[in-house]
Amino acid sequence: MKRIKVIFFLTLALTAGCFICQPAMAQDELLSLLDDIKTKPEKVRNTWKSTRVINAQSSEQLSKGVLDFRVLHRFGFINSGPSEVFGLDQASIRLGLDYGLTEWLSVGFGRSSFKKELDGSIKVKPIWQTKGSGSFPFSVTLVAGMTMNTMKWENPERNNYFTSKLAYFYEGIIARKFSDGISVQLSPIMVHRNFVDLAVDEHDVWALGLGTRIKLSKRVSVNLDYFILKPGRTASLYSNPLSIGFDVETGGHVFQLHFTNATGMNERAFITETTGEWLKGDIHFGFNISRVFTIGGRKHKSERS
Repeated sequence: MKRIKVIFFLTLALTAGCFICQPAMAQDELLSLLDDIKTKPEKVRNTWKSTRVINAQSSEQLSKGVLDFRVLHRFGFINSGPSEVFGLDQASIRLGLDYGLTEWLSVGFGRSSFKKELDGSIKVKPIWQTKGSGSFPFSVTLVAGMTMNTMKWENPERNNYFTSKLAYFYEGIIARKFSDGISVQLSPIMVHRNFVDLAVDEHDVWALGLGTRIKLSKRVSVNLDYFILKPGRTASLYSNPLSIGFDVETGGHVFQLHFTNATGMNERAFITETTGEWLKGDIHFGFNISRVFTIGGRKHKSERS
């Protein structure tokens, strides 16, 4: 009888202990699960406020269903003097549309007054910078595009080919957002031109780009992009394009006020036809205006509205 009583009380004690410990064990498991969720790799967004640093393509990708309408405007050279109101009497412009097909794929189209060029591009982001457990330190973006000169032939009496109006570019962008205030990217690029005006010029032109963004306030940052042309015949004919400016965000708009020695505003133009020299005052003042519209899909919560 005593053994039965002992077994009964031991069973009762063990059962009570299980009921007491079970909530604590469940709580520990829940906290462990929440920790796993918190440390799951998360994509780093808003490395840049726009899909372009200034001239250069940035690593930023449009969300699915987002349309970006962009106006790029350049006045003439500041050193043109008071007769030209220091360049304000002259202007070149590019109008562009970019659209996010998916989170990692977008397409773009533009038209420039400089050489009346049309341009189209496709932008893919296969690798994202992530944070959290198993994070990846940088993003990789690939851009490919084509331009077409629509001006009349300078020498219509000779045999002219449609393909002579075409040029192509291929670019890789490696970017890292170091903090909320600092972003940097490197972007090697190759431009191929089917036709060149001078025999000493090159059909294939290589350059290495550097872009950086330093945030000054919640809505203002200073941006810089600079391309170094590979030494060669083309590099001896043209200048390295350098652009410095400010991003100002106002809701759905991003205004970029900048100074640059490049006249052209697509990759072929500013990589292979920049003639201005900063030290000589060959500097354009210009501005870019970007306005985004959500016309399909769902906008990511971090996308500017």
